[in-house]
Amino acid sequence: MTVTRFAPSPTGYIHVGNLRTALMNYLIARKTGGTFILRLDDTDQERSKQEYIDGIKEDLDWLGLHWDRIEQQSLRLDRYAVDADGLRASGHLYEVFETPVELDLKRKKLLNMGKPPVYDRAGLALSAAEKDRLRAEREGYWRFRLDQQRTEWEDGILGPVSIDTASVSDPVLIRADGQVLYTFASSVDDVDMGITHIVRGADHVTNTATQIQIMRAMGGTPPAFAHHSLLTGPQGEGLSKRLGTLSLRDLRAQGVAKEALLSLMARLGSSQPVELKMSLDEIAAGFDLSQFGAAPTKFDAEDLWPLTRQRNQALPFDAVKDRILALGVPAEMAERFWRVASQNITTLADLDHWWRLARDGAEPVIAPEDTGFVAQAMALLPPPPYSDATWADWTGAVKEKTGRKGKALFMPLRLAVTGEATGPDMGELMPLLQKVRARG
Repeated sequence: MTVTRFAPSPTGYIHVGNLRTALMNYLIARKTGGTFILRLDDTDQERSKQEYIDGIKEDLDWLGLHWDRIEQQSLRLDRYAVDADGLRASGHLYEVFETPVELDLKRKKLLNMGKPPVYDRAGLALSAAEKDRLRAEREGYWRFRLDQQRTEWEDGILGPVSIDTASVSDPVLIRADGQVLYTFASSVDDVDMGITHIVRGADHVTNTATQIQIMRAMGGTPPAFAHHSLLTGPQGEGLSKRLGTLSLRDLRAQGVAKEALLSLMARLGSSQPVELKMSLDEIAAGFDLSQFGAAPTKFDAEDLWPLTRQRNQALPFDAVKDRILALGVPAEMAERFWRVASQNITTLADLDHWWRLARDGAEPVIAPEDTGFVAQAMALLPPPPYSDATWADWTGAVKEKTGRKGKALFMPLRLAVTGEATGPDMGELMPLLQKVRARG
């Protein structure tokens, strides 16, 4: 059975980059009737916060990315300790004592010699006595001993990948304070939880070579990996400094529709065109990992608005009825209000504007050259309530009295009544108007 996972660190809120990873893993599981696990990688207790855990759950729930079960790494520390002991016993995990300053000096020396800054494995040469002496001065920490051979896998997006781990430093798996780091905890969990497929960002490719070796050292079978491209801004600029403003909660607050967000992120970076889908089942049916490429992918938040507009304008009245009634729209007018206003909104919050205009009237916009014309026209407009025939009857009367026709007739009247050059069909809008300020 297919088992995937989304493993965010609860040190912040989910942003569009995280969402891409979550969605791909979710779709793979759903398309095959598999299991989707939400795993909170919260071993960093200083930075992990409950508010972020709650936020992650809230965002995924809003999107409909419902997990089959939830795991939390901070509750699995005993398990990591057992596997760490096993790796020590097999010689895969060894203790080291260099300080950050000492490591930096080694790194600079290698670079000055034109060599790659790979850790020299000095810890392996320490005698028991030397280790005891160093332990008296400082806490040791633990590195995984890579086999320094090529690690290869068939990547679901990148194709054949080969990493020479001789060019990679033995990774630190356990810090001096005992904190288990991501590379180790994630490897243990992926083996224990039977993860079969992992989709994540291309910045994890080297990590993958290391984790494959760790999994094999523990007797596990590595899952199938796929690494999606990283997102950039619309001009190819890095998104890292903007991700805080691209959190899902911020986009939701701005009125972005979840269907727009999901539809865009499910196709972004693939050869398939972006199309609005109204359900995750529709998105899953068209999802194909092999259609994605490795090149950096441009993300422009502005692309979310046409999709949001398309989604909102397609909603049936029943989907928005409660929201419209909450605005104060009379029940007998609500369905008509939606029919008239719906094709002139991007977000549902835009409905507020159209109801205020209908209820309170709009500040008239009158060009100086149209002042006399509008005054004549308003004298011919009766007070509300208006009917379906009001606009046609009124403009007909104004045309007959003033001789104006076409745009010269209709546009000044629209601006005087609504304050806007565009909007709903005036014949349909007029019966909703409870006040026209330009009448005086």
